[in-house]
Amino acid sequence: MIDLKTLANAPRFLSIDMVQKANSGHPGAPMGMADMVTTLWAKFLKFNPKNPKWPDRDRFLLSNAHASALQYALLYLAGYPDIGADDLKNFRQLDSKTAGHPEYGLLSGIEASGGPLGQGLAMAVGMALAERTLAARFGEDIVNHKTYVTVGDGDLMEGISEEAISFAGHQKLKKLIVLWDNNVITIDGHTDIATTTNQMQRFEANGWNVLSCDGHNPDDIERALTAAQTSNKPTFIACKTLIGYGSPAKAGTPAVHGSPLGEEEIAATRAALGWDAPAFEVPKDILEAWRSFGDRGQQQNALWDERMAKNPNAAALRVAVSGDLPDDFEARFKAFKGELLAERPVLAGRKASQKTIEALYKIIPNLLGGSADLSASNLTKPKDAEVIQALCPAGNYIEYGIREHLMGAVMNGLALHGGFIPFGGTFFVFVDYLKPAMRLAALMDQRVIYVLTHDSIGVGEDGPTHQPIEQLAMLRALPNLTTLRPCDALEVAESWEIALKNTHPTALILSRQNLPFIRSTCDENLTQKGAYIVSTSSGERQATLIATGSEVGLAIEVQKALAEKQIDVAVVSMPSWDLFEKQPESYRQSVLGTAPRISIEAASRFGWAKYADIVIGLDDFGASGPAGKVYEKFGLTAQSIAGQVENALK
Repeated sequence: MIDLKTLANAPRFLSIDMVQKANSGHPGAPMGMADMVTTLWAKFLKFNPKNPKWPDRDRFLLSNAHASALQYALLYLAGYPDIGADDLKNFRQLDSKTAGHPEYGLLSGIEASGGPLGQGLAMAVGMALAERTLAARFGEDIVNHKTYVTVGDGDLMEGISEEAISFAGHQKLKKLIVLWDNNVITIDGHTDIATTTNQMQRFEANGWNVLSCDGHNPDDIERALTAAQTSNKPTFIACKTLIGYGSPAKAGTPAVHGSPLGEEEIAATRAALGWDAPAFEVPKDILEAWRSFGDRGQQQNALWDERMAKNPNAAALRVAVSGDLPDDFEARFKAFKGELLAERPVLAGRKASQKTIEALYKIIPNLLGGSADLSASNLTKPKDAEVIQALCPAGNYIEYGIREHLMGAVMNGLALHGGFIPFGGTFFVFVDYLKPAMRLAALMDQRVIYVLTHDSIGVGEDGPTHQPIEQLAMLRALPNLTTLRPCDALEVAESWEIALKNTHPTALILSRQNLPFIRSTCDENLTQKGAYIVSTSSGERQATLIATGSEVGLAIEVQKALAEKQIDVAVVSMPSWDLFEKQPESYRQSVLGTAPRISIEAASRFGWAKYADIVIGLDDFGASGPAGKVYEKFGLTAQSIAGQVENALK
């Protein structure tokens, strides 16, 4: 039987070879972490390369994702079918599956895209939360797996890590196990140049089970991992390692962090560790030993299949994991929209969203909401919601606390894990805290829904610090994110419908102030078109007013004011730029028309020149005062805008 120290040299040297051939990458962390991950994969990790997306597999993430070569080596050694030796040789090359950092979707064994430090740790928290909630709902007989995540010093320095470990400790996520590559080296040198934090005490203070081990001693690593299996708390294992382990000249130095070792040092490392195999080659007996770990997972998968065949909750679990909307969703949601049209409620965007959420919770069992301590303001919490806590794991609502960074990443983890459609709320101006996670959600094509309220200078008295000005432009610039700013209760409902049917993330931008009910039909989801004529001109169109959100009602007031002066204009509601761009050119031209176009939005004017000849908006931050007075200060009144349009048409 081959010992684990020898087996660990396989991923160690494959990582070294990948970085050297690419002349780019990070060999130090893979060299130092090889022993810990080999012990994990050989003795503990539950995975099946023949069925990579098996729902009850353990999850394994690299939060220190610059160590990506190590993950590719592990997937190859374990026998995942979509990665071969040629893929290792193409590390970091254009269009390669073995990208510079792990990218979700390129390889079946990649659980999440990596990059920004700390995000992987927080996504792992979301995965562990998903597992526990599903287990509480459907039973541990068919949901019973762990989430393992490796972290480096950088992950633990990033602020998101504090939010993640605090939340996980509070929730007592006992199936979350974090392995710290404790090598005390970052790019700029020894960690003591920037921090003296005692990480073990920090995790302990946050309610974790804290262990330590020699990160190069397989027996000691196994001891710590064994102790972690039965903890009633999340476990943090400090694995004392040497960055660049095995390199005679560079081990323990920043020089091995992000640069190839060089042929001479690689030869010296091979000699030091007794590894005779040429580059990218693994001795047959070692490769067979690695492949046997996956055989163990196949047996575990087969036993799970047997349990599923007998379990009365199996069908419901499969439906939840599929992510499909219920068969009766269309009919029931259409009825809800019909009720809105009959009622014609005048509601704030956030209030209309609350009304929609109440309806959706009755239709979609796996809808899982939350808020960053703003449930009462975002109105994201249904009346009968059960908050998920350690003693109430089967709930359907998450109180994230004042942790927007965490909320965004946890929602990614929930979506990636499967079983839930997550949404979370905060004030729109705080979307800056969510941005790294939103960007990853867009990169990974994850159905995550952001409920972003208090969407403009209409916030009023809270002043410029809470009045989002540039945030709409920022989100509109983010690829693969559908950004929606609805104008009335029906558009809000239609926006939710779009978000639920999307396979990528969606941002709902909602007002604090009341919105008039504008729409007169609900037969077709007009919001899906991105823009449409919401109020036609009575005769030949002399101008087109284009607005979003609360400014659509304002544009209709402007239309009426201009009509009194025999100026005939049409009003276009444009809730989504990106959806509008997906429409045929003929449709877009019919909506925008050939007459002068004027855009109206209580936010930055940036980007509107693409659609409008005259752009009415803000070039500065907002102001503190009653919403109406603030709108007046910035010229966003019917009288002021009508005057500008009239002058422009002269």
